[in-house]
Amino acid sequence: MSRIANLPSTIWTALLAALLFGASTPFAKQLLHDLSPVLLAGLLYLGSGIGLGLIRLMRDRGWHTPSLSGREWLWLLLAIGFGGVLGPLALMLGLTTTSAASASLLLNLEAVLTAVLAWVVFRENTDRRVVLGMALIVAGAVFLAWPSSSPGTVGLGWGAWWIAGACLCWALDNNFTRKVSASDALFLAGLKGTVAGVVNTGIALMLGARVPAAPAIGEAMAVGLFGYGISLVLFVLALRGLGSARSGAYFSTAPFMGAAIAILAFGDHASPMFLIAAVLMGAGVWLHLTEHHEHLHTHEAMTHTHCHVHDAHHQHTHDFEWDGQEPHTHPHTHEPITHSHPHYPDIHHQHSHD
Repeated sequence: MSRIANLPSTIWTALLAALLFGASTPFAKQLLHDLSPVLLAGLLYLGSGIGLGLIRLMRDRGWHTPSLSGREWLWLLLAIGFGGVLGPLALMLGLTTTSAASASLLLNLEAVLTAVLAWVVFRENTDRRVVLGMALIVAGAVFLAWPSSSPGTVGLGWGAWWIAGACLCWALDNNFTRKVSASDALFLAGLKGTVAGVVNTGIALMLGARVPAAPAIGEAMAVGLFGYGISLVLFVLALRGLGSARSGAYFSTAPFMGAAIAILAFGDHASPMFLIAAVLMGAGVWLHLTEHHEHLHTHEAMTHTHCHVHDAHHQHTHDFEWDGQEPHTHPHTHEPITHSHPHYPDIHHQHSHD
């Protein structure tokens, strides 16, 4: 229990992101009564993009574009395409034939797919505990999607497949976003929301979607600001500190939160399969939360830019007059260092393992 009580702040950031996103699923389900799936996806992200843009303007007292390399822009555009356009569209289509509680638990597949891509494609380190946790989450998803004749439950139909497709899009998005997570999280999330919102809203209008009344638009954009915008800002910060697979694992608590809201607030049905899936997925998440990774490792020289304090990894000089304020942001160089401490595959710990 002491290990849980002393979780790093970055994990709490990921869990708060999960709470906001998890709550958005049952609320989005309710909004589908007045909005088409494509238009709702567009309004959710427009609310995210516009809201975060205003927050950033107030924070910076003007508009400033962070410096990104050409490769980083490519990663960001790929993240926007998969996570901001295709992902929410697939989710909204899935919600049209799937209960909010079941959809919320199916979204656990995002964490699994994120981890598989991180380990296999992007070579992020893992261990048996993390793999076992992911296996339990997969088992829970299988129970949830098992064909059933009970009302309110999910068979392996088109709705479930659309939601699985959304999870794959977001898994790609998570790994692409990790590549640029050292940059300004508000900028990354705001740009994704704006582009995705404009594209999805434009597609909806071209398909003949009816423009709803102003209150429905406002509700959708408010859900988008908190469930997609602020949640994404927090998730980018988690990616920066935990890596893709771990952030995805902690974020996988979102479906449990969403399912609880759907059942308690909106009267969704909790079937036996649902409860079995919840136990299996909860056990998988617990294994991730109690992970401990520590060994002697070497940091190679690295130069990058992100918000930081002068901890053990940031002992550098400044080539400008510094007023002593922390945290602060500027280009800085990490000198080679070898040491041992508990760590995650964050932006400073992307080393190989023997």
